[in-house]
Amino acid sequence: MLKISVHFLTTYLSVISVLCFWSKQFFWGIAFAVGATLQFLYVMSVLDRLPFTMLVLQKAVKTVWSLPEVMRVPYAFMLIMLSWMTIWSFGVAGVVASNIGYEGRWWLLVVFSVSLFWTGAVLCNTVHVVVSGMVFLVLYHGGRGSPSMPPGHCICYGSLFTAAIRTLRWEIRGIRSKIGKNECLLCCVDFLFHMVETLVRFFNKYAYVQIVVNGKGFNQSARDAWELFQSTGIEALIAYDCSGAVLLMGAILGGLVTGTCAGAWAWIRNEGTVVMVGSTSALMGMILVGLAVVVVESAVTSIYVCFAEDPSLIHRWDAEFFDQLSETLHQRLQYRSARAREVMNQRRLQIPSSLQPPAVP
Repeated sequence: MLKISVHFLTTYLSVISVLCFWSKQFFWGIAFAVGATLQFLYVMSVLDRLPFTMLVLQKAVKTVWSLPEVMRVPYAFMLIMLSWMTIWSFGVAGVVASNIGYEGRWWLLVVFSVSLFWTGAVLCNTVHVVVSGMVFLVLYHGGRGSPSMPPGHCICYGSLFTAAIRTLRWEIRGIRSKIGKNECLLCCVDFLFHMVETLVRFFNKYAYVQIVVNGKGFNQSARDAWELFQSTGIEALIAYDCSGAVLLMGAILGGLVTGTCAGAWAWIRNEGTVVMVGSTSALMGMILVGLAVVVVESAVTSIYVCFAEDPSLIHRWDAEFFDQLSETLHQRLQYRSARAREVMNQRRLQIPSSLQPPAVP
């Protein structure tokens, strides 16, 4: 999954871009070309992180497979999502086949797509809450039980922002690592990065685990989770891990394959509806695949929360994995300290000697 998601997605986006240009869909051709470029730059910036990501994903899958009841959760929610999509598709089919103007149909499709995306995000985060709660109970208490569900408004509220902010954070971090010594561009990107980091404090997927464990509100749980990771240094390990981005790539790839197949069918039936049918089908496919892979992401989330709460829990579960996590965390903290000293030295060299504080004897 990791190799296909990371390497094949760039090629697939490029091929779709060429096909769009060939069929004179210049807007979509440019959009897919930009997506392929950003994907390629991101992959190049995180190549050194993929072995650690592979390790974390393998342990998460091992955890999920050891809990057969966990797999019933996404299956049930996928059936619910398919039932909702069946109803939703009648509305979309009516919009596509209506006599409304081209722009009017597009605006209606945007409204339908937002409603579907939000519904999918709510269901994904519900699965995330249930699965992460079950995994946390197993790792923390060594037994199984039913996790307490947070209020529905917490899940709906968090679903509005978490996915978009996490995706933006990954992209900015990948671009930031490739800028080099362009001070002006680096300053602008740093400003965006710090702004997104502030938003992450209030909207992150780890808040759901804190909601299950402590029963707090969403924003309070998000802040508590972030402070816990900051105080223990686990945030450096999470920033180094790309498992969430890799799983997102898998969901996007699944959506693109679905959209391509549906678009090819629409091309045969009615050439004028290719873009509409293809884009809505891609969204439907991405949400369904996302419901499947969110189980693994939830297990990764619970592993990090347990490691921050009590590292001995991970040691008791898998001593070898605990040693690998601890070693990687130590390396990342050393790297951050060295980077901070380097930045301080550069700033000190830029300050005139007359303005520098006197050396301490």
